[in-house]
Amino acid sequence: MTNDIIVVGDIPAQAQEAVTGVVEALEKAFNTKDPIALSEQFTPRTSWTNAAGTRLDDRQAIAEFAAPAMKGVLRDAYARYDVVKLFNIAPGVIAANVAQTPTDSSGHPVEGPRGAAVYVMVRQDDGWKIMVGQNTAVESSPA
Repeated sequence: MTNDIIVVGDIPAQAQEAVTGVVEALEKAFNTKDPIALSEQFTPRTSWTNAAGTRLDDRQAIAEFAAPAMKGVLRDAYARYDVVKLFNIAPGVIAANVAQTPTDSSGHPVEGPRGAAVYVMVRQDDGWKIMVGQNTAVESSPA
């Protein structure tokens, strides 16, 4: 995670930390290939479109989609997720722009497609969760 986050609007430090913590937990779940922990970062009723353009409309669908992908095509994929911008939408609603960098299993950056994600997070009784998300694959720039 980077400390250079652009903050738009009045977002208390505690909310910034909590929202950033959700992104950190999402990164950890992806890198440890834990589809349940990944899905738990989302609200039960959610809409997430992954980098392949597949829309998943609830927490269970996310876990069911992620489990075989993490054992298959994503088995050797790792990433670092950096929150680059937080945007206060309304009380209890924050959007986060996240840059995703491919890494090796040790966390060192490697060549490969990057990701750009936006997560709309809402404060729930059990903390901040992603309600709507869009993940977009971004081809690496030529060196």
